[in-house]
Amino acid sequence: MDVLVIILTFNSAAVIERTIRAAREVSGRILVVDSFSTDDTRAIAEGLGAEVITRAFKHYADQRNWAIGEYGGQCPWQLHLDADEVLDARAIAALKAAVAQPGDAQGFLLKRLTYFMNKPLRFAGENSWHLRLFRSGSGRCEDRLYDQHFVCDGPVRRLPGLMHDLNVSSLSEWTARHNRWSDLEVGELLRGAGEERDRLQAGFTADPRQRRRAYKGLYYRAPRVLRALGYFSFRYFLQLGFLDGRVGFLYTFFQALWFRMLVDAKLAETGESRAVADPR
Repeated sequence: MDVLVIILTFNSAAVIERTIRAAREVSGRILVVDSFSTDDTRAIAEGLGAEVITRAFKHYADQRNWAIGEYGGQCPWQLHLDADEVLDARAIAALKAAVAQPGDAQGFLLKRLTYFMNKPLRFAGENSWHLRLFRSGSGRCEDRLYDQHFVCDGPVRRLPGLMHDLNVSSLSEWTARHNRWSDLEVGELLRGAGEERDRLQAGFTADPRQRRRAYKGLYYRAPRVLRALGYFSFRYFLQLGFLDGRVGFLYTFFQALWFRMLVDAKLAETGESRAVADPR
């Protein structure tokens, strides 16, 4: 087994079976790092042959980098998934081919398709690229409180196929989670850049993640509140979010307007007078 699949879970019983079954098509070596789930997550994962390790969750980067440090050396490659990210057949085939013939690549990007209220968002979703497969010893999760990416030393390549981000949470759970994430985003904006080598660098390059980070930097240079309104308009009208119908409107409203407005309101609440010019 050339690939260690590492999956983070917490009360993921509703979706973890689909995630593990798809991941097993890539590798039979599955490690689940669970944050003290109170449902059947552990039993389901162990029943599917996964090894389950329990560890308290501090934040995403801390959990990921702990797993990389403790278990990443067991296989030449690592594939990192969230509990609700299900690989499709095309992505599975591409991942297996990439490991068999990686060329000079040290890591590979997969595109994530967002679901909301059980519907795939073809237009309203962010559908962003994420580095999830990389050589052991060359990759890590960047040290951020929110909006973390994996980074690795060396070239990265894009793969066809999709990670289906099924998002099976109720709307109440979804909004509660985003409320917590807004606190983390504010904390990240106010704490400074940290070590540059552990950060994905913003830039208008061929890497879609770096371009996205650069656009986010421009967003945070715009006036508070107005930038959230502009972002909503961009996502809903220019990116054709309205083509996803009622669910597309609700997702764009909550994710691009409500969440971003909440971040701005919490920034104002801190009494911070300086403008946050760079989110890195």
